[in-house]
Amino acid sequence: MKYYIIAGEASGDLHASNLMKALLLEDSEAEFRFWGGDKMQAVGGTLVKHYKELAFMGFWEVFINLFTILKNISFCKKDILNFNPDAIIYVDYPGFNLRIAAWAKKQGFKNLYYISPQIWAWKENRISKIKRDLDALYVILPFEEPYYKDKHNFKVQFVGNPLVDVVQESLKENNTFRADHKLDVNKPIVALLPGSRKQEIIKMMPTFIDVIERFPQYKFIIAAAPGIDFEWYQQFLKGQQVLLVQNQTYPLLKNSFAAIVTSGTATLETALFRVPQMVCYRSSFLSYQIAKRIITLPFISLVNLIMDKAVVSEILQNEFTVDRIAEELKLITESEKRNQLLTAYEQLHSKLSAGGASTKTAVAMVELLRKK
Repeated sequence: MKYYIIAGEASGDLHASNLMKALLLEDSEAEFRFWGGDKMQAVGGTLVKHYKELAFMGFWEVFINLFTILKNISFCKKDILNFNPDAIIYVDYPGFNLRIAAWAKKQGFKNLYYISPQIWAWKENRISKIKRDLDALYVILPFEEPYYKDKHNFKVQFVGNPLVDVVQESLKENNTFRADHKLDVNKPIVALLPGSRKQEIIKMMPTFIDVIERFPQYKFIIAAAPGIDFEWYQQFLKGQQVLLVQNQTYPLLKNSFAAIVTSGTATLETALFRVPQMVCYRSSFLSYQIAKRIITLPFISLVNLIMDKAVVSEILQNEFTVDRIAEELKLITESEKRNQLLTAYEQLHSKLSAGGASTKTAVAMVELLRKK
């Protein structure tokens, strides 16, 4: 069968690539055309657009790039018609994907959505479009299945969280990270994860770097975003002897004593690696003011949302200062809070199921399509 897949971010590229591998096991004749990234391209098929051309984050940022977004939507529709797939698979990226799904439904295409739009966080009225336009929705957070079923009378399938499998595979790999980078085995590592997009890295990095000089007992290592040159990061380093690594976030986390993480998927990845962390975020003033008025969730980190309590500290906007981060870093490295975090991480892992999310999703998708 022919599958047209749309993933608009780095995390979507990761999960879509694993789904593609699982689909090939269920459908040996699977043919892929997709919007995504390097990981999807490594599986095979035709890459239409790279997610690096698509990533606009924040209300203001989306507004100023609206012409480009609309142009991409128009191009995507034409490309789908030319490919004429048996199914369109949408991976997260709801602002773009739900628009395409509404159009594709009218064209008679099968719409399969993997990783739910976070309507439980904001814009809950999207549920009407989801129920109207999607043939199936596969969710990866445990609270999403009862949310859709009980509140909105819409059947979805909880397939487990794909990060469980990804992290478990990484933990099995040989641990040569310290040796590869000639790191002192007696100096604990603190991972700095400033984000995957330039606009968020610009807001996070200066404060992250200012923390380093207060903790000479640690080796700070920055996880550089894929596709962004190391040279670009130099503007933030201020002469600090800090190591940058790229495409090595998992090996870094596997060897880290603590982490300072920009909100997003990385917060859950860090927890699955059992690394005590704090979650930080700062956006533009306008985007923050808009978000504050329409998002009613008690937390921004996936760890806290899944656990339904404040497990990791969230340091946001005006609170995002060197003093506050330094205070929290001491807590997660030198106090009882460290043990409390590690205990909570074990509970988190059990909530996310035993794994196999990609396989479960692929099996369900192929079964559905073969019934048509």
